[in-house]
Amino acid sequence: MTNIAALTYLLAAIGFFGLCLPALRGGRGRSQQITLPLACVATALWAGVVAWEASRQILWSPLSGVLEVVRDGAWALFLVVLLGHWRRPEGGVRRSLVIGAAFYLALLAMLVLWMAGLGQPALGILGSLPVLASFVGLSVFGMLLVEQVYRNKTIEERWAIKFVCLGVGGMFAYDFYMYSNTMLFREPNPDVWTARGVVNLLTVPLVAMSMARHKSWTTSFSVSRRVVFHSAALFGSAIYLLAMSLVGYYLRFVGGRWGTVIQTGFLFGAVCLLVVILFSGTARSWLKVSISKHFYRYNYDYREEWMRFTRILSERGPGLGARAIQALAGLVESPGGALWQRGDANRFAPHSHWQAPAGEVSEPSNSPFCQFLEKTQWVIDLDEYVESPDKYEGLAVPDWLLDYPRRWMVVPLMLHEKLSGFVVLQHARSPLKLNWEIFDVLEIAGNQAAAHLAQEDAANALMVARQFESFNRMSTFVVHDLKNLVAQLSLMNANAEKHKDNPEFQRDMLETLNHSVQKMKLLLQKLSRSENAEQPAPLALDKVVRQAVALKNAFEPHPHLVVEVPGLVVLADRERLERVVGHLIQNAIEATPRDGSVMIRVGHCSTGVAGAVEIEITDTGEGMSEEFIRERLFKPFDSTKSAGMGIGVFESREYITELGGLLQVSSRPGAGTTFKIVLQPYHAPIAIATS
Repeated sequence: MTNIAALTYLLAAIGFFGLCLPALRGGRGRSQQITLPLACVATALWAGVVAWEASRQILWSPLSGVLEVVRDGAWALFLVVLLGHWRRPEGGVRRSLVIGAAFYLALLAMLVLWMAGLGQPALGILGSLPVLASFVGLSVFGMLLVEQVYRNKTIEERWAIKFVCLGVGGMFAYDFYMYSNTMLFREPNPDVWTARGVVNLLTVPLVAMSMARHKSWTTSFSVSRRVVFHSAALFGSAIYLLAMSLVGYYLRFVGGRWGTVIQTGFLFGAVCLLVVILFSGTARSWLKVSISKHFYRYNYDYREEWMRFTRILSERGPGLGARAIQALAGLVESPGGALWQRGDANRFAPHSHWQAPAGEVSEPSNSPFCQFLEKTQWVIDLDEYVESPDKYEGLAVPDWLLDYPRRWMVVPLMLHEKLSGFVVLQHARSPLKLNWEIFDVLEIAGNQAAAHLAQEDAANALMVARQFESFNRMSTFVVHDLKNLVAQLSLMNANAEKHKDNPEFQRDMLETLNHSVQKMKLLLQKLSRSENAEQPAPLALDKVVRQAVALKNAFEPHPHLVVEVPGLVVLADRERLERVVGHLIQNAIEATPRDGSVMIRVGHCSTGVAGAVEIEITDTGEGMSEEFIRERLFKPFDSTKSAGMGIGVFESREYITELGGLLQVSSRPGAGTTFKIVLQPYHAPIAIATS
């Protein structure tokens, strides 16, 4: 017990000396910044002397008594200054202060006289009822001052001073209990005296929290949330290990012959449990939320959070969408989420996901849900919406979003007052009460993420434009090849009249013509990307598809056409639409073995797009993986064919999107591929007769 007493009093002395540093570094001329360091220094000196005496098994001495009076007086002075109206005569405050000051002076004089007889035993001094009664009176006076300070403050001021009132008031209350116990039994209780060091040690963090909260104590010395987090984790681990050690000692004591084995096994399990808790994301999240809630006025250390957010978004490599989700999720301790981004067809399609299921449904940009997000720019709490939909007047959340696993919040991504996407976050690992501060931070962070995503899209568009520029430059070399072919054919035409009856010349001429025709066809296919000057016109869809199929009948496997609904009409350019259909049929034929099948179906749309028509091209070829479809299929200038240029599917999708339609693809490796061209039907305007 002697060692424990010396240790706790020494730690209390170190703690109060540590509080002096931030208090002394504050601005000058503030009363609290003078009295608070004075009280901390007095307490540290008193605790240090008591620790030294405890190591020598001395419970009390006149020196420690004098320092205790100085300590109580310093804290009383601090409380009087903190009271704020101590100069005013009303309310009996001045009279109370005079009585308190008289108490202090009388007790201090009494102790100085006792110090003159240092040969007298310490217990003899403690046995003096006047001294004990004076210390009890000082404790009561201190508690009254704490009550006056707290009662005369506003609600906002109480938020700042409640911890220091709790700490100082608890210190005075424990002194009252200890000296009252001594007066009752006429001798000090060593256990109660030892526990007093723990009480003073626990006062240190309470005073520190109030120093961090009160604006008049704000100094250049501050503790970051990261330091508080690690300190709290370390302190909690120490308390846990100390408790487990005591339990292990008890098990060893009562375990008999098996006591050592039981103790060792218990301690090993306790350490393993501590490691699991320290590395648990849920436990870390709970600790962070608790620290922000109970130790700080605001939920965020904005400097740290913004640096972390920017660092995640600025990391190198692909996957910016997933990093944007990760950065937003980190602000609210969410374990994952998914991102929807505006696409070319004016629909918000699933873009990325992070530690959560990928989205499967796209949302039209003109839906009530998207219109509400764009108009209000609100962060939507889906749980609150389900419980109280009236708080979100005009909002209609789609069913697929309410069915998303562990859905929690929807964060809009705004760019230039337009909705560029939204992120769905999953529920936090630990309970988090949402308030205006969290919503504001998420809105600002969402705008920042939208800017990064838009920058990436612009960079990709610039890259595609440069690739097209390279393609145009490449056409110069193609033109050079055409000139060579023209020159070769011109020379052959010039010699034809002279050698037309020569069989060998005729054979060479046919081979040259065949080679030139094949080469020019190949070049034309590669260069057939120029815009047609013709305007879109109503077209019979089945006729366009029949013509495209007829041009591919020479290849194997032969494509088979099924027209379920004849007479469907769309508005498009015939040559370009036929080229798109022909290209998709050609790809299907090339990907399918000769004993396979290529089926083309024309009819009404079967994918849920009301009133639309579709061309479905299905093959039994090699198929494609989801990664290939997502990363490479629609990427220009990326082809798996040795002679391909990788622009056919890209051009097809661009033209179908230009018509207001959709190009959908579904495929599995080894199970074939299905392309669907979804278009809106054309309805001729009805003429209104006029009389």
